[in-house]
Amino acid sequence: MTQYIARRLLTAIPTLLAISFLIFAILELSPADPVGNLPLTIPAEVREQIRETMGVNDPFVVKYIKWLRQFLINEPINLFEKATGITLSDSETRLRILSWQTRSPIIDLIIERLPQTLWVVGTAYVWAVLLAIPIGVISAYRQYSIFDQIGTLISMIGFSVPTFFTGLLFVIIFSVQLKWFPSIYNTTLRVTDFESFIAQLRQMFMPVAVLTLFYTAQISRFTRSAMLDNLGQDYIRTARSKGVKERYVVLRHALRNSLIPVVTLIALGIPQVFQGAIVTEQIFRVNGLGQLLIIAVQSGDLPTVQTLTFIFAILIVMFNIIADVLYAFLDPRVHYS
Repeated sequence: MTQYIARRLLTAIPTLLAISFLIFAILELSPADPVGNLPLTIPAEVREQIRETMGVNDPFVVKYIKWLRQFLINEPINLFEKATGITLSDSETRLRILSWQTRSPIIDLIIERLPQTLWVVGTAYVWAVLLAIPIGVISAYRQYSIFDQIGTLISMIGFSVPTFFTGLLFVIIFSVQLKWFPSIYNTTLRVTDFESFIAQLRQMFMPVAVLTLFYTAQISRFTRSAMLDNLGQDYIRTARSKGVKERYVVLRHALRNSLIPVVTLIALGIPQVFQGAIVTEQIFRVNGLGQLLIIAVQSGDLPTVQTLTFIFAILIVMFNIIADVLYAFLDPRVHYS
């Protein structure tokens, strides 16, 4: 197993380098300009000096190597300094990836917005997993029952209806009509007492509910399909014929084998937690990573888009490896060497 993990990690290095090159190359083709949002009264020579200072006019290879060095070396060293308090010799002159829009380090912006994304999207994903697996198991075990039909209907609605429509519907019903929950997420709220804790739960309800419905619909339908495939297998009939209790047949035999593809779906969905729910964060004004990406795209902030996209790619590759490793724990037939 250790050799397999090491081999996969070594294979991931050229894969991520290729992905980083493609991301950087594709975004470099865009006509974005770091001085495009500056006032028109600024002289052309001053604009050109700003471009030179920011390295926009450098050759493509020079810009790519500089960005990659900042991402893989300078930023991790800076995070190490902040975490340990140890200051290295070149901390003041170390180049970092700066946003064209705010002129501040992009990693700092990500760290600042990450808690908001985890509060909303992370909570929704955890609730979705906790709800979807039992719903999928019960729906498969009681196929065509009232529970299965209701679960199928709700899952189809949650999966088919886009989150922007569900979000607006929640705002109209629960915020405008009933006035139960705020329609705008207050990112400046700090939980310091019970009252602020309740306020945090109230503003989280609608975005979390919208995302939970969407994620639960996906995972529950996948779980139901996997359970139905396994409940009809010969080993299930053999276990029942031997007098094994039904609970053990369902939970220990059918569910364990059914979780193998479900784990892949869940693991590959975890990077979405860190990416942020772009549409939902826009609807409820959640100041998270999804909104940061949208603002960067709209303003032509290439360094921010490149950095965020590459971080998402790293998460996807890493959780692919984690999903493969989990196979060995769920399926004893799988052996990695």
